[in-house]
Amino acid sequence: MIKQMKYFQAVARLNSFTKAAEECFISQSAISQQIQALEKELGVKLMRRERRKFTLNAAGEYFYRKSLIIVNDFERLRAETMRLADGAKKEISVGYLRHYRGDELMSVLPKFQKERPEVEISLVSGTHEELYAGLRSGAVDIALSDLRRAPSAEYVNFYLTRGYLYAEIPANSPLAALPVITMEELKNTPAIIIASKGNAVDEELFFREYLGAKSEFVTAENLEAAHLMVTAGKGYFPVEFYEPPENTEDICYLPILRKGEQIFREYYAFWRADTVKEYIEPFAAMLKEKFPKEAKSADLTNETRTENEKNGFEVSSEVY
Repeated sequence: MIKQMKYFQAVARLNSFTKAAEECFISQSAISQQIQALEKELGVKLMRRERRKFTLNAAGEYFYRKSLIIVNDFERLRAETMRLADGAKKEISVGYLRHYRGDELMSVLPKFQKERPEVEISLVSGTHEELYAGLRSGAVDIALSDLRRAPSAEYVNFYLTRGYLYAEIPANSPLAALPVITMEELKNTPAIIIASKGNAVDEELFFREYLGAKSEFVTAENLEAAHLMVTAGKGYFPVEFYEPPENTEDICYLPILRKGEQIFREYYAFWRADTVKEYIEPFAAMLKEKFPKEAKSADLTNETRTENEKNGFEVSSEVY
């Protein structure tokens, strides 16, 4: 009956037998037969059928709400039963950067849980150095992070995408009138970075040596705090996007350039090469599918590039 409940839920949620059949990968006639079998099992009608249209009756609406709870409880029961049957507990610890917005990871988690219900997922956020330490100690199985070191044979370096750097600033700032900006032009505006007290020095060093930051730094504990500090006028927040972001009434995003090209960082999934958890590679593959195959920098016209060159960008466009 669980499978029939899922078919019924799809039909009710999508308000269409055709769309529900496509979602459930069965024919329309088959899903209709399953709903009829469910009604026969229950001994009541769940729908009012009028020609090619239908609506849930009072019994159908009640059963729909309650069935959602039943199916959820069953899936959790099934997953825990599978874990117990396998003996040793299967789990994966996924680390991600504190400044990561999480859209891709959020979409992968439910898909992975559906395909691997026996694997329990735990999430860990941190700076680059904290995630690297977690990989070394085994506290983190796979880390979504940026590349800062030469690739090591001790780790699998699984390329995901690149993120292009923007300065997040208040829309009412005089800087918002600029089409683009450089680190040199930002030197008198504090840079907001996300770091814990113990890793602030490492993050500052990275931003100075690799990204060419020249300003003072102020730290935020997390992404939300960094955004709030921007709106409060505490500085600019260097943030990466895979697609050029749109400005809002409150926030403006300026591409950060050097030598006429937008700065970027590359992101990878890292895990130890000696790992024996066979489900890490499938998780990484799912993650890669969610990232854009080719990230896009800001659309810089030749006129903008020429103006940038006049301003004298000093740092190479190669990040690593």
